[in-house]
Amino acid sequence: MKEKIISKASEMFLKLGFKSITMDDIAGEMCISKKTIYKYFCNKEILIEQSVQLIHTKVHELIDEVISKDYNAIQENFEIRRMFGEMFKSSDTSPIYQLKKHYPEIFTNALKFQIEECEFCFRQNMEKGIAQNLYRKDLNIEAYVKFYYYLIFNINENTQSEREAYQLELDALEYHTRAMATAEGIIELEKNLLNITK
Repeated sequence: MKEKIISKASEMFLKLGFKSITMDDIAGEMCISKKTIYKYFCNKEILIEQSVQLIHTKVHELIDEVISKDYNAIQENFEIRRMFGEMFKSSDTSPIYQLKKHYPEIFTNALKFQIEECEFCFRQNMEKGIAQNLYRKDLNIEAYVKFYYYLIFNINENTQSEREAYQLELDALEYHTRAMATAEGIIELEKNLLNITK
């Protein structure tokens, strides 16, 4: 039952926001009593914390799934972005923005785990792109990992609208890729940008 509650709560938090969803809402959606929820979670913050851990796990499973399909490095980044769009498409307000604003302590703790994993993914993608001649061989990988990380996380932490954050992420991805790309990489980038506008 505990796992079912976390799963349903995660879904509702992503869709309608961490602040607006109450324990009553979750109980009503699951057709259980609020008392049942409190049997497993002494307060909403504990439930949010465990829901954030589940979302974090799902995100990294989806990233691993995209990476396993062996796209080229540029297409891989566009596929990951598309996957995030699918995952967060039903929310009006950016979940990361909400978490930072209303539950800063949970946000800070979640971020500690996120940083290392994201930087690892970015680094892996850059090394792959260099090997495929899509990114320049003279890249300072560590600097570019940091640049892209700060770009993406600043967008999500400070942009209230999920739709606006999604568009800004695309702009950041294009900016980041152009800064790293070889001539061959620019052709691949343009192809992926064209696929989005279709």
